[in-house]
This record gives sequence, C-alpha cells and structure tokens, in this order.
Amino acid sequence: MRRVSITSLLSALVGLGAVTLMAFPAQAESLQLELGKHGPRLKLLEDCDPDYNDCEDTQRYYRRDRRQSRGCTEDRALDKAERMGIRRARIESVGRREITVRGRQDGDRVRVTFGTERGCPILDRE
Repeated sequence: MRRVSITSLLSALVGLGAVTLMAFPAQAESLQLELGKHGPRLKLLEDCDPDYNDCEDTQRYYRRDRRQSRGCTEDRALDKAERMGIRRARIESVGRREITVRGRQDGDRVRVTFGTERGCPILDRE
C-alpha cells in the first residue's frame, strides 16, 4: 500500500511538472534576449510598444510627446499658411510668442503672424 501511494505521488509530481513546462513556451513571447556590447541581457516585455527600443519606461516618452503637442510650432504655422492659400510659405522670424510667415497669395506678397498658442491663432496679417 505504501509503495502504491509513493508511486502515485511521484507520478502526480511529474505530471504537474509537465503541465507547468507546457505553459512556459506560451509565455516565451514576452521574453527578449539582447546581445550588445555590454553582454547578453534578458528583458521581459509587458504591454510594450515595439516602436520604442527601451520598453521599460514608455510613460516618459508619452509624457514628452504630450508636452510637445501643445502650442504652435514652425511646421504647424507653415501648414496653416498653406491651408490659407499662401504659396511658397517660409518662416521669416520665430519669437517666444509669435511666428511670422511670408509668402505669396494672388500675386501679392503676404506676411502672416501666428501666435504660439494651441491652434496657431492669427495675430496679424499684412
């Protein structure tokens, strides 16, 4: 009787070990092995955006992108000027509170000054 219980206990342990090993390859997708100049590194990827190289601190990148999306930049001012119908638009000057764009519209020279707030409001048009 004792021999039967020991055998059944050992077979249960082996079966339980086999079940846990079968589940491990499914989780292997979230492991990444990096071979670099500092030697091999094993990283665990959880909820990681593959566009970033270092997926351990993605919140830092999202915060920086959110901060950069506020206000008006030179590119946004040029885009808005082109949507207004100003051709060959180019930046004339950039200040802390305003961005001035020059170009041509209907054959005339045009100068538009945008504010650096969100939405690039038009401050002056000459």
